[in-house]
This record gives sequence, C-alpha cells and structure tokens, in this order.
Amino acid sequence: MGKTSRFFEVIQLLRQASRPLRAQELADQLEVSKRTIYRDIATLQSMQIPIAGEPGIGYVMRKGYDLPPINFDVDEADAVAVGLSLVARTGDLGLWRAARRASRKLVEASPGTSRLVTSSWGVGETPAVDMAALRAAIRSENKIALHYKDVHDHLSQRIVWPLILIYYVDTAMLVAWCELRRDLRHFRLDRVEICKFLDADFIGQSEALVATWEATQKHDTVSTQDL
Repeated sequence: MGKTSRFFEVIQLLRQASRPLRAQELADQLEVSKRTIYRDIATLQSMQIPIAGEPGIGYVMRKGYDLPPINFDVDEADAVAVGLSLVARTGDLGLWRAARRASRKLVEASPGTSRLVTSSWGVGETPAVDMAALRAAIRSENKIALHYKDVHDHLSQRIVWPLILIYYVDTAMLVAWCELRRDLRHFRLDRVEICKFLDADFIGQSEALVATWEATQKHDTVSTQDL
C-alpha cells in the first residue's frame, strides 16, 4: 500500500471509530509497524487534518471532517459492494485486503452498501502461489517457473509467460504461454507445488498472445453472462 493510500485509510478508520484508536490497533489493521503509524499521524496533523490524541492514549478524528464523495449512483454502489465482497472467495489474500480497504471507502460514500452481505464460501485452501506477486508478473510481463502436478498427478517443471488470471468459485486458473509445450496452456493454481518468479521477461509479446487466447479459447474456458 502506498503512503497516500495509507493516509486515506488512517483517516477512514479514525472517522468510523466510536472510540480512540491506539497506534497498535491502526498498525494491525493496515499491516504496518507502530512507528509507521506514529509518523503518518504526525504527517497528517502537520497537514491540518484534525486528529487529536497522542502515543499511548489513542487517536480520534474531530467531528466535521469530510472527504470528497465517490460519484456512484445507488445501483453502481451496490454492484461494486457485492463484487468487493465476492473477492473473499478467490483465495487471493492480497486482493481481499485491497477489497476491504475499498469497501471502507465505499461505505463512507454510500452507507447503504454495508447492508449487502455475501457468503465467503469459495476456494478451500490458499494456493502455494503468491497471488500478489503473480498479478505483478502479469503486469510487468515477467516469466515464472512452475512445478506443476496435472490431473493424473504427473509432476512437470515449466517456464511460462503469465497472461491472465481466471477466478473460479473453487480455484484460480492461470492462462500462460508454456515454453515446454510451445503453446497456450491453463494451470490450476491449486496444483502448483512451487512457483518461482524470474528476472527474465517477455515484454511486448503478451498482447498478441492474449488476443489469440480470446479468439480461440476464451469461450471454452470462461462462461460468463454478457453484461
């Protein structure tokens, strides 16, 4: 989380709190050190954000401080709220934490969305793959090395070019170009035993591969209702 986003989160947590929050409580929720919270509070106070309190006692936000609203209509806000809740089903802990942060921002702008609840049932076990790092590899077009066990429990080692993540209700699937097979392949992340992120890249080649997948395989891989 960037510093600006963290500042926003500190403000949101203090505004929504019904009592003073200690630095350790804020640190636990934002997954940073207590010292970082002390620095953030001092910075926000220097920016004339009306935060009262001190280390060891707790912090409160003085009433009357408002943030700019998010411009969603009611149905848009409801749709986003439900979508954020469903992120918990993916097994991607990084996305889940981001969704919780986004939900706090959304509830601030559209309080009624807090009444929308979804089941967290979905992926049974967290994959061995670092999902946040995998999403980063897709964005940066960096190759990864997989130890992959197929449906027949045959283990193989692959160098792949990660292209797309598909989140199903029971698992997530990676669409990638496989150097071993010289073709597009689909890898269930719950069958990945080891995943190593490599320095080697395939920059500039993902767009054409994604277009090929969309033209030839997407209809067989993903079944979704047109919006």
